[in-house]
Amino acid sequence: MKTAPAGEHRLRIATRSSAQARTQAQSVADALVAAHPGLLVELVFVDTTGDQRQDVPLHSIGGQGVFVKEVQRAVLDGRADLAAHSAKDLPSAAAEGLQLAAFCARRTPNDALVGARLDALAPGATVATGSVRRRAQLTSLRPDLRFVELRGNIQTRLSKVPAGGAIVMAVAALEILGMTEMIAEQLDLDACTPAVGQGCVAVECDSDDTATAALLTAVDDIATRAAVEAERAFLATLGSGCSLPVGAYVADGVIRSFLADPPRDRWARRIDVLDAGDPLGHAGRIAIELRDQVG
Repeated sequence: MKTAPAGEHRLRIATRSSAQARTQAQSVADALVAAHPGLLVELVFVDTTGDQRQDVPLHSIGGQGVFVKEVQRAVLDGRADLAAHSAKDLPSAAAEGLQLAAFCARRTPNDALVGARLDALAPGATVATGSVRRRAQLTSLRPDLRFVELRGNIQTRLSKVPAGGAIVMAVAALEILGMTEMIAEQLDLDACTPAVGQGCVAVECDSDDTATAALLTAVDDIATRAAVEAERAFLATLGSGCSLPVGAYVADGVIRSFLADPPRDRWARRIDVLDAGDPLGHAGRIAIELRDQVG
């Protein structure tokens, strides 16, 4: 059993090297140092399959897992003590040998349009997004819209706003980089339910690393953990991730959920009060009911 992080008072955080991921990981590092004076924290940069294969849609190369597996491997191989991820990139099944030791306080969970507001888009306007969830939700609101693929880092995506159209971004991604002035419209949570975990940074460490897990309690936000764990239970019941147009968001004991079957032009939204005595189980039951509703 591991009883101390690698090197006395030193932690290494594995992260993707994109500006967003790097800044998120640094915010975790800063919070840990603030909570534990004298702790030394460094970032270990890892390129993932998702970063390397920006020429193809995410769902065709493995969905969510393409952004996390190599980062997780850095911890399992001993090159890092922690792995920091956007929680929405994590598959619903926990990685073998790792524990989700912290869910950092959530930033704004909403999606946003950059370029133009939804009601300002002309009939047939082009919207760029690589998310099947976002396409399905916007189609349910505006079936006239035309969609094109969008990949790349934040700066690359922001440079690809279609003429007369818009791109869809997570507000949290723009917040972490101080670029919220780019937002034309923050989409309503009821209309555009976020991806599971959107807006939260999740931190993993080795399952046996009790010392590092103890240090991470300082950055583990109780309310965010409860919400994201319920969302992940919803997703786990469906048994899918990024390849399925699904969204779930929990706040104040209420879960907003969305599921679609685009080939059959079917979709459903729900808003439910979670059972306080069994929120994870209830979230799973809601997922089953929503799946049956969509058929």
